[in-house]
Amino acid sequence: MNAIVIRQAGGPEVLDYQIRPRPEPAAHQVLLRVAAAGVNRPDVLLRAGKYAGSGGVAGLVPGLEVAGHVVGCGAAVARWHPGDAVCALLTEGGYAEYVVVDARHCLPVPAGLSLTEAASLPETAFTVWHNVFQRGGLQPGETLLVHGGSSGIGVLAVQLAHALGSRVATTAGSAEKCAAVARLGADLAINYKEEDFEAVVAQAGGADVILDMVGGDYTPKNMRLLRDDGRLVFINAMQGAQAEFNALDLMRRRLTLSGSTLRPRSAEFKAALALEVERHIWPVIEAGQLRPVLERTFPLAEARAAHELLETSTHIGKIVLTVE
Repeated sequence: MNAIVIRQAGGPEVLDYQIRPRPEPAAHQVLLRVAAAGVNRPDVLLRAGKYAGSGGVAGLVPGLEVAGHVVGCGAAVARWHPGDAVCALLTEGGYAEYVVVDARHCLPVPAGLSLTEAASLPETAFTVWHNVFQRGGLQPGETLLVHGGSSGIGVLAVQLAHALGSRVATTAGSAEKCAAVARLGADLAINYKEEDFEAVVAQAGGADVILDMVGGDYTPKNMRLLRDDGRLVFINAMQGAQAEFNALDLMRRRLTLSGSTLRPRSAEFKAALALEVERHIWPVIEAGQLRPVLERTFPLAEARAAHELLETSTHIGKIVLTVE
């Protein structure tokens, strides 16, 4: 099969298009013929050797999410059968024509979506549900602040929180991006390059939950914006992992700081999370209240160009590789 392989830790140029052996499913796995694979920020960090728990990356096939058809099932697999259209969360291996995956980490392609659209969902949906709703405990009527609202994570978080009855504020880096997330349901979209997001959100009353992928000097600002009993959840720290905050203020206002990375979590954790995602997010998608937002698709062989585009941060929504 054809696959994209990381030659060594480095920039997009280390992604090689190679022929690799087709994998075979173990008893608890399914073999998928990949139709499309999502491209995500963790793929970039993995390629660079900087993703949590990545270890050595030479020879790895990146790709944390795919959609395609089941072509083979291990002896212990009961739910799926050859021909089923599914999308799946992976630890790696998605940038390829075939991939094996734990059957419990597969979900049916939501009604009304193409395989290309479905490929953009698993990593994002798992991340948002766990961090915003499980760790962050967002409730209807509360306010969510999403940093990076035009990212793949952001566009799903904005739509889902809006659909489930929360008020949504978000930051983005251009007027075009702010307009896009406003159309998706954001009540307040702030161009952080032109406005002080802290002042704007504070004037609007603050936030109950903040989903942050920026870190650095955003951290004390975020904490000042949290209402009493507020929750700040980190999923990245693109502007720096170090920050200062007032611990006494955290205690006085009963604030919660949390965060997570998805790839290193156990297979059992991901299986339980898959059930939650299917139960809570799939009906929202099938009701037409949440749609994947695709910036651009690239053929599998052009994964390098897809990574280059992702690293510009000019995209709105997801970038997807298509497999012929």
